[in-house]
Amino acid sequence: MAPSERPLTTKVASGSPYQLDDNQVTRAASALLRHIRTKQEEKEESSKKKTLIGDNDSDSEEDAPKVHEPIWLIMTTKKHVVDKNRLKPGKISIPHSLNTSASLSVCLITADPQRGVKDIVADETFPPELRNRITRIIGYTKLKERYKSFESRRQLLAEHDVFLADDRIIMRLVKTLGKTFYKSSKRPIPVRIERTEKVDGKRVKKDGKKPPKSERQAQFASAQVLAKEVEKALSCAPVHLAPATTTAVRVGTSKFTPEQLLDNIKAVVQGLTDKYITKGWRNVKAIHIKGPNTAALPIWLADELWVDEGDILDNPPETEEKDKKNEKKRKSSETTSTPAAKKTKTSKKTADDEVDVKETLKKRKAKALKASA
Repeated sequence: MAPSERPLTTKVASGSPYQLDDNQVTRAASALLRHIRTKQEEKEESSKKKTLIGDNDSDSEEDAPKVHEPIWLIMTTKKHVVDKNRLKPGKISIPHSLNTSASLSVCLITADPQRGVKDIVADETFPPELRNRITRIIGYTKLKERYKSFESRRQLLAEHDVFLADDRIIMRLVKTLGKTFYKSSKRPIPVRIERTEKVDGKRVKKDGKKPPKSERQAQFASAQVLAKEVEKALSCAPVHLAPATTTAVRVGTSKFTPEQLLDNIKAVVQGLTDKYITKGWRNVKAIHIKGPNTAALPIWLADELWVDEGDILDNPPETEEKDKKNEKKRKSSETTSTPAAKKTKTSKKTADDEVDVKETLKKRKAKALKASA
């Protein structure tokens, strides 16, 4: 069906506030956290009872730490996000990091050659605590060769907590890693590893020529720049938009306080409306927060159903539209009834002709009999 050229809706009296209500967000975050923690306590209590009656001989369930479930922000837009530049994976800085574990395992996927990045991470100027978190560095070519099977990709996914990828190859990883990664919450986060030349604080455009093999290490950034990029990626909220009207961004976990969730939600909403959502707040229809297995709680709903002023009708001609519809129905009914009427008249005429023929034949027969007598 071709898109209608008529405006989409009529103008309403009140307009959108275009800002989050801190009290509403805090109430929703508190209710969501309370619900998740209650369910976790019930689950733990149930597992303890099973252990006591002998259903589970090991005490690993009792000693296991509480699982911190992710909290997601769901933003619904009025129109699809179709700009290819906005659909590229990105990140938004948040006040409270999602990766604070001391035993965090990071896998860094780089453009070839990988040896250049390994040398940079092993450099003395690279922070030791950050180097200990990066447990694997793998080049794009080796990634394709070693992890072709579904099982090998699953194993790689389970071995690391966070995956960072060179922003030059981030779009090629969708096909290389497949649905094993991109249906999980461990999608690769882009980082800038390539060295950029600046003049007067502005980047110098490339000439498009590849450097010779002997100078390829020079294309990587310095140890300080790479460390800064990795720290920034670990303290951000990854953004992966799809060409649709719904976007999900992880903004926290169940161990956060309502105030921490509020800070992260405000930062993510600001980042989405400023950089990723076309038309910004004007294109936002609703914002919700939810856990993995909970209902979505609304924190912001739009009063407007349109994006552009050209989509608005100031005086909707409701009566005129109804009259046009009734006129179309009447004409349609007349058109369908006309052939039937013609058919009835034709059939009646044919019946009368048959009667006349019979009468004529009877008269001729009687006359013939009389003449023969």
